[in-house]
Amino acid sequence: MTTTQAQPLSRRAAFRALVCLMLLVPITIGCGTGQQQQNGGQRDATEINVGAASNLSDAFKELGEQFKVRTGIRVVYSFGATADLAKQIEQGAPFDLFAAADVEHVEALNRQGLVLPDTLVVYARGQLVLWTPAGSRVQLARIEDIGRTEVERISIAKPDVAPYGRAAVEALMALNLWKEVESKVVYGQNVTQTKQYAATGNADVAFIPRSLVREGEGQSIAVDERLHQPINQALAVIKSSGKQTAARQFAQYVLSPEGQALLERYGYKKAVASVK
Repeated sequence: MTTTQAQPLSRRAAFRALVCLMLLVPITIGCGTGQQQQNGGQRDATEINVGAASNLSDAFKELGEQFKVRTGIRVVYSFGATADLAKQIEQGAPFDLFAAADVEHVEALNRQGLVLPDTLVVYARGQLVLWTPAGSRVQLARIEDIGRTEVERISIAKPDVAPYGRAAVEALMALNLWKEVESKVVYGQNVTQTKQYAATGNADVAFIPRSLVREGEGQSIAVDERLHQPINQALAVIKSSGKQTAARQFAQYVLSPEGQALLERYGYKKAVASVK
């Protein structure tokens, strides 16, 4: 009698467990899908990848640390020349956001449908300086002094890939110095390498962003902005990103009063637009 009753009870328990399991599976899947849709398709909001122009290396590292404290989202950077980064995005590089050293390359990606149009925004304007490292044998009072014989090598970022390099060439042309000093120029792939050339003695002076000059680190002479096209810098969220919500958060933080104050401290001028 006991054995006969135990058999159906066991079957009923097993059936209930199977039904519960079948009900739970679609609920779990449904919740996950809804969460992805709610977050703009992002798979992991704890980290984003940002392709950023080399001039931002110091400023954005600090900005990223502050952003993580406030949001819990870690920012992983790939720094490089603007044109090189844009080419990587065209080839499918897994960036979530692109922060360039100009507007043109971001607009070009927008025309190709590779960024979200409503996130394309100018976030800063850069400043160009002529930098001489500490302890250098060369002492300059003005930009025109680079024509002197003791200045043997002048470091400039490649103007075809780096907007700061293009601005340096424009300024030298405006001062009628380009033909005189062109033979002295050594080209860096980006502004970080350009600075390194002067810091290591492979160049006497370097045209670099104000943002890369640390306090007490050599001598710098500001280049008059009227000598070159404005170095407006734009950013945008990558359309193929699976973390668009987090990328938008970072873009908004760059444009926030706190983010702009940090960039201004590094020598940038304030942006005039906002991310939608």
